[in-house]
Amino acid sequence: MVGNPPKTPSTADDLTLAIRREILEGGFAPHQRLIEADLSGQFAASRTAIRAALMTLENEGLVERMPNRGARVRAITVEEAVEIVEVRVGLESLVARLAAERLSDEDAAELGELRAGMREAVPAGDLMRYAAMNQELDQRLRDIAGHALAAQLLERLRAQAARHQFRLAFDPARAQRSLGEHTAIIDAVIARDPDAAEAATRAHLTAIIETLRASS
Repeated sequence: MVGNPPKTPSTADDLTLAIRREILEGGFAPHQRLIEADLSGQFAASRTAIRAALMTLENEGLVERMPNRGARVRAITVEEAVEIVEVRVGLESLVARLAAERLSDEDAAELGELRAGMREAVPAGDLMRYAAMNQELDQRLRDIAGHALAAQLLERLRAQAARHQFRLAFDPARAQRSLGEHTAIIDAVIARDPDAAEAATRAHLTAIIETLRASS
């Protein structure tokens, strides 16, 4: 049976997004060479477009160039991941504070539904669903906060450390603790309490840092 041809990304951003997703979700392993000709076939894109996408991902810290050998997936060490999360503390605390200040009733209802879904997923052992909802929560808080620069910086920082956090997300013990931390953040934002939202966010990220250090 002949397989379907790869879907051609409609824009340069779509192509970059597709390659980024492969890196973050493990389709491309750390240190794996990224050969332009192979990527061109896989994503049905020109080598010029592939080269531009790899340059963007290099600027994001996900890809590195090797002298005379092209590009490969950059391996982020635990130490680097800790530093990335340390930087995120200030930015995500700002986002949580702004979200609590700018929350609409519709936003509150959506966050409440997300909280309910998280409380169902973890006891059921559906950690894939829980990990997806964690990402959705982060995105919703950024949307509500409406701080474009913070959102842009966080997207780049989260991408670099995503592989390590993805691994932590599938630790049942960590997921149980994380559920309480995320619930505290949502509760504070829904209560429109900026101080509590900031404190809960700092506590959550501090716990991630401690877990990362313990895993090294």
